[in-house]
Amino acid sequence: MRQRKLRGRALDGWLIVDKPAGLTSTDVVNRVRRWFDAQKAGHGGTLDPLATGLLPVAFGAATKTVPYVMDGTKVYRFTLRLGEARDSDDADGAVTGTSDIRPTDEQIRAALPAFRGDIMQVPPAFSAIKVAGERAYDLARAGAPPVLEARPARVDRFELIERPDADTAVFEVQSGKGVYMRSLARDLALACGTLGHVSALRRLRVGPFSEAQAIPLDKLMRAEDTPPTSPDLLLPVATALADIPALALTEAEVVGLGHGQAISLVTLMGRIPRTADPAGGLVRAMAGGRVLGLCRLDDGWLKPERLL
Repeated sequence: MRQRKLRGRALDGWLIVDKPAGLTSTDVVNRVRRWFDAQKAGHGGTLDPLATGLLPVAFGAATKTVPYVMDGTKVYRFTLRLGEARDSDDADGAVTGTSDIRPTDEQIRAALPAFRGDIMQVPPAFSAIKVAGERAYDLARAGAPPVLEARPARVDRFELIERPDADTAVFEVQSGKGVYMRSLARDLALACGTLGHVSALRRLRVGPFSEAQAIPLDKLMRAEDTPPTSPDLLLPVATALADIPALALTEAEVVGLGHGQAISLVTLMGRIPRTADPAGGLVRAMAGGRVLGLCRLDDGWLKPERLL
């Protein structure tokens, strides 16, 4: 069967977009793919339309590394609006309840420890989770919001950083994969005896990517009938793997990995990074300064998982 030729340029790399409010993550990917005239693009972690901040966009071969970016640590800043619940748990939703109670800073800080560490969290009804084959947000918009089960979540840091007035509180959160800021806001308000929702949300970090690397979307825009946006703005594919422990390999080991061969961890003693988990952890295989790809430490062997 003849393979269909992809339209556009074969670009490889990461573009770190500073997403504005009002657009979906898919909207952003579609726009930058068009502006760069790229064959293939995807994003490294969804942001709600209300949210701003880091949206890593992967082009070409970088799409292979998207799961590792999505598994990385994320940092958010959000504003909790107290006294009002919304069906979407953010300002885009309809009001479902109100409360006159406004907790003090001390009451808020006293409630925070229960939301740190390994917790159980019920996702928002307006989320991309699938229920019987349907997206939860589609069911919610159709007037039949699903009852979602609590699921494990990891929150490494959750701090009150500002209290502009009695109705609002600003927090910073460092978390793992799949933690919903809207759920944290909703549940914290309930723990303080009131109601609340997210009125503003910004992502400050995703895995190895930081705000310093982010480019505002409007700076990337190009007019019709003008040359595509320069690929010089893209970061190398391997940038996505920068926070995974690095393991230096010999030339013979590089050749072996290239042929799909596993390497005994005995021969790698003294070179295995201390931060690597010997029971199933990932390492970034290096040939000098070049990243070969990702390998997993498994049952006494180094096994190639994703070669670039």
